Amino acid sequence: MKYLLLITLLCSQLLLAQKERTHEVYFETDKFEVPPTEHNRLLMFLSEIEGMDIAKISIYGFTDDRGSDTYNLKLSQERANSIKTIFSNNEFDESVITNVDGKGEILLKLVKEDDLNKIRGLNRKVEIIVTSVFPPRPKESPEVTDAKKKEAKEILKGDLKAGDKFELNNILFKTGYSKLLPESKETLKEIAEILLERKDIYFTIQGHVCCTKNSRDAIDRKTKKRNLSVARAKFIYDYLAKKGVSTRRMKYVGMRRKFPLGGEPKLDRRVEILITYVGESN
Repeated sequence: MKYLLLITLLCSQLLLAQKERTHEVYFETDKFEVPPTEHNRLLMFLSEIEGMDIAKISIYGFTDDRGSDTYNLKLSQERANSIKTIFSNNEFDESVITNVDGKGEILLKLVKEDDLNKIRGLNRKVEIIVTSVFPPRPKESPEVTDAKKKEAKEILKGDLKAGDKFELNNILFKTGYSKLLPESKETLKEIAEILLERKDIYFTIQGHVCCTKNSRDAIDRKTKKRNLSVARAKFIYDYLAKKGVSTRRMKYVGMRRKFPLGGEPKLDRRVEILITYVGESN
């Protein structure tokens, strides 16, 4: 019986370890802006967790022992808030961020180090705990994915008029980038082939992002510019142009986060087509 309990405990601990990822961001004295080196480390961590099915994210800010309790609580909260902003700017769903709390100072005795300056440096931090959904949710079946692929293609082949707008289903992007997910490439290739045949269609490519506040655009991690929705639309524009679709028939625009769909965040990292004119085929 004791062995069974031990095995159960070990399995539980293993499952818990598999469910959580942690990261710490360190700050300069009296500052809540994330230093460049720490920002780069955080972006690497975001890249590591973006494939997770995230259940919740907890963000806890701390300070060293200097300063009053009131000052330290305020500073630790500002540090936690700055990390939440970076998550939002990089298209992480804020609804799963369940805790953004300033905890004030960490007691010096909690850190095993003799150098007081090093101790204080280690205490000026934010702790991030990312917990994944467990057990994992089932992935979408190939049949459902195929049905989505057909939808955009069928619309493009049918009767169209100016003002029609539809989503390029299964054209999904890597979090924080204008780079397509692998499963989207074949769909885009098929859409390009249809648009080569439908020379009567003129259209605007609209790029969208998820998870940012106040209809802002997200930051393109590749260029560090806040124009990710534009970059996504331009990626599609450039791809279609390369495949031979006339640039006279196309425009592109970034829609920022003006029109969230309200479903999974990845579905807001999308591109839509707005038909602007339907004329005679050349």
